[in-house]
This record gives sequence, structure tokens and C-alpha cells, in this order.
Amino acid sequence: MSTAHIVVTVLAAAWVAFSAYAILTRAQWVVEPLTEYRVPRSWWPWLGAAKAAGAAGLLAGLLVPALGTLAGIALILYFTGAVITIVRARSYTHIPYPLLYLAPVAATLALASAA
Repeated sequence: MSTAHIVVTVLAAAWVAFSAYAILTRAQWVVEPLTEYRVPRSWWPWLGAAKAAGAAGLLAGLLVPALGTLAGIALILYFTGAVITIVRARSYTHIPYPLLYLAPVAATLALASAA
């Protein structure tokens, strides 16, 4: 396991955890787009919990690589779903936002597979 892999994993997990915190605390800059995309309010806690679990899984992957791989794949699917939701809502200018979370997770998986 390389130093780069550890650093990128910790930063990706922190970034995703921040995203989970933002949705769980219903930050205004998160709530407005979710409402615009017509994501039901009842889903918001589950979406935040999924992000938090993914962040924890990335960190656990530093000790048990299979967990990190599974968490990374799940997060990539999650953020791909977010892109699809944004496209369906025709809010094309918002597409980069979930990609900002997806990219470091993908980098974590790439570095893990290179080790």
C-alpha cells in the first residue's frame, strides 16, 4: 500500500463524509437542489447514511482491502445515480457536483488496484 493510496483514500473519505454531513444536517445548498430534482425528503436521511457508510468503508479498506473496494464501487454507483438524477431533472449545469465526489473515490480504487 503506497503513501499516495493512503492519502487519497483519507481525503476521499473525508470529502464524502462532508457530503454526508451536509445532507444529514440539511444544508441549504444541498436541500435546494434535492428539492429541484424532486428527490423525496424521506430519502434524504438514507442518502446521507449511504454516503457516511461509504466514507467509513473507504477508511476500513485501509485495513481490509476488500471492504474498501466494495465501498468504492458502491460510492461510484451512488454518485453515478446522482448524475442520472440531475440529467433527468434537466439541471445540466449541476452535473459537475457529484463528479467532484466521484473522482477521488475512483482515484482511490485506481490506486488500490495498482498496489
